[in-house]
Amino acid sequence: MLNKNERIDALYAEGIKIIQSKDVFSFSIDAVLLANFPNIPKRGKIVDLCAGNGAVGLFVSHKTNAKIDQIEIQPRLADMAQRSIALNHLEEQLKVYELNLKDSLSVIKKDSVELVLCNPPYFKNLATNEKNPNPHLAIARHEIHATLEDVIDVSSQMLKMNGRLALVHRPDRFLEILELMQAYRIAPKRVQFVYPKANKDANIVLVEGIKNGKKDGFKILPPLTVYSKTNEYTPTIKAMLYGQ
Repeated sequence: MLNKNERIDALYAEGIKIIQSKDVFSFSIDAVLLANFPNIPKRGKIVDLCAGNGAVGLFVSHKTNAKIDQIEIQPRLADMAQRSIALNHLEEQLKVYELNLKDSLSVIKKDSVELVLCNPPYFKNLATNEKNPNPHLAIARHEIHATLEDVIDVSSQMLKMNGRLALVHRPDRFLEILELMQAYRIAPKRVQFVYPKANKDANIVLVEGIKNGKKDGFKILPPLTVYSKTNEYTPTIKAMLYGQ
């Protein structure tokens, strides 16, 4: 089940086990936040774009009977995701496709998806941006194979009328996210800013939009803080990670 330099970690709140490795991109708090941000449809189809080692899809699987398709371009991460699915006996619910997300409509029908989840690369692929020498990390963090616009374009095509897209990203891309969503017929509806500590600037933003939704009804949710003054997880984050 495990290859060299791999380990099994657990998200105790959900009883999910996940295969990770220090050699490639492991899930972070971003994936946990995204999995807990939108209302998860009880049935139908969910798609997890830029799935990495499968964390987001695994974390939402217990909340729904929906089929969950995961799209991941990196062969090693896709393989880890598939083995984690088997480790949790979720083969009937989750499936991994090793694909560039720009090609994902070859396996997922247009206008067929209730919810798209995505924890995309955060940084633009600019010549001036220094990239990690580890290619697994560089691809996960930089828009080398797909841009933010690609993510939102493909999501819009996948989503049913009134289907939803939920993203986790960096606040410095927030205005761009809103512009692109509207350009691709996704109305931004819910936003939550996440702060590492009280009195610090937000370093994560969660955004949810509805395909062909109306422009009214936009909500900014209460702020979410990750760490207390004593460097412990706040009660909200602790509940996400370890349960009540």
